[in-house]
Amino acid sequence: MAVHQPAHPRTSRPWRKHRTQSAQESAESAVVTTAAERTFAVVRVAVGAVFLWAFVDKLFGWGYATPAGKGWIDGGSPTKGFLSGVAAGPLESTFHSWAGAAWADWLFMLGLLGIGAALVAGVALRLTAVAGSLMMVLMWAAEWPPATQLSDGSPSMSTNPVLDYHLVYALVLIALAVARADRPWGLGRVWERLPFVARNRWLL
Repeated sequence: MAVHQPAHPRTSRPWRKHRTQSAQESAESAVVTTAAERTFAVVRVAVGAVFLWAFVDKLFGWGYATPAGKGWIDGGSPTKGFLSGVAAGPLESTFHSWAGAAWADWLFMLGLLGIGAALVAGVALRLTAVAGSLMMVLMWAAEWPPATQLSDGSPSMSTNPVLDYHLVYALVLIALAVARADRPWGLGRVWERLPFVARNRWLL
């Protein structure tokens, strides 16, 4: 009579299940990372376009923020209208003295062009964040949201005593630099391999 050997129970292999789950989690994490990087890249290009638009409008006077015929190329001043209209804050007289000055016009326009071009191209985001944040903080100080009244006594119409869009832009610039948003759809990798940039890491 044949003796049948008992069937061996199938040994469970939890490590395979764990490995499969880990692979799935890694794939999902990669997808999320890629989506986040691309989202930051879109924000980077959009913010850069805002700066570049401000530059070309003030340069040519396209009839938006700068009236036609009042562009910088026509002899107008990119800073005179805004800075001479400052009517609140401890730096009011300082901004008035800067209004229309050639050095102020050049710094402002070069700042708009440089920040916008760097963001769209995806290069030097650290330096761009510092320069852009400084510009935004100065513009915030010119509008001076903490004031409830202007120097002539009229209401300031400020909607928030601290945060306004200038500070939000500054925070966005800092976030883009921290997130290394220069790599997706940008020249970040090419830029950081340049010998001059490799020797001066503050240019990243």
